[in-house]
Amino acid sequence: MSTLRLFSTKGGVTEVAPRLADEEAEVQALVEGAMEAMLGVRFLASEYNTGPVHGGRIDSLGLDENGSPVIVEYKRATDPGVLSQGLFYMAWLVDHRQEFHALVRERLGSAAAAQVMWKAPRLICVAGDYTRYDLHAVREHRRSIDLVRYRLYGKGLIALETVASVAAQHKAAPRIRCGNAGGAASRPNPAGAMVELAAAVDEVLLALGADVTKVERKQYDAYQRLRNFACVTSRQDKLLVYLKAAPEAVDLVPGFTRDVRGLGHHGTGDLEVQLRSERDVERAVDLFRLSYAAA
Repeated sequence: MSTLRLFSTKGGVTEVAPRLADEEAEVQALVEGAMEAMLGVRFLASEYNTGPVHGGRIDSLGLDENGSPVIVEYKRATDPGVLSQGLFYMAWLVDHRQEFHALVRERLGSAAAAQVMWKAPRLICVAGDYTRYDLHAVREHRRSIDLVRYRLYGKGLIALETVASVAAQHKAAPRIRCGNAGGAASRPNPAGAMVELAAAVDEVLLALGADVTKVERKQYDAYQRLRNFACVTSRQDKLLVYLKAAPEAVDLVPGFTRDVRGLGHHGTGDLEVQLRSERDVERAVDLFRLSYAAA
């Protein structure tokens, strides 16, 4: 259980006690009302009927920042059935891809529907707490699953804490040392240098926390907690990393960092970091941590 304590400093110092919602629907309404801000997921539907054969209702359906379908299930307190229920609905979703595509097309348009990625559909559970069996079971499944604990504070405050997060992990690109076996001078290999640089960035980003997962898209690689915090794309002579860090909070350096708000680019994030060498990666580590914390 989290040891976070919240205090109000208005008119003295008073501890604000955490509480659970009176009803599950209260949590669902709060999250659905700001799903993109809270979870990085665009809201599609609430209480989605899976039909007479399957006989169920999915609490929330959405689409995340990388185009992955998302099921969100809510429980007011601790419920040992939340994971099984979510996986039950996940099986239905994977078997009804055309229906999901039609829903995305209706709610978000044809462009969003064309970008739906079925490589890693996600299940996000939001509950008051989880059993130790949930925490163990989530690591035994091959699905992408996030277990999120919520608490309400005072009036109008909700805290979300990720207590477990798993996803299909892809092996990082191998470190490639350019050169021949005989030790003779080798010719420059820009492509090989970019592969090696990408491996170094991958290593640093995945090491930021045990909750970091990687999603590979055709145009970029996304590193996420609940939300993306870094998106990496390759150019011929450099890597571009887009971070969720606020550009105005950073001392921008020409040729290294750039404010890309309002500029089109692959992935998500308003701060662009340009990496040409492992020394640049070392310079960028604090920015990576800043974006990780923001996610």
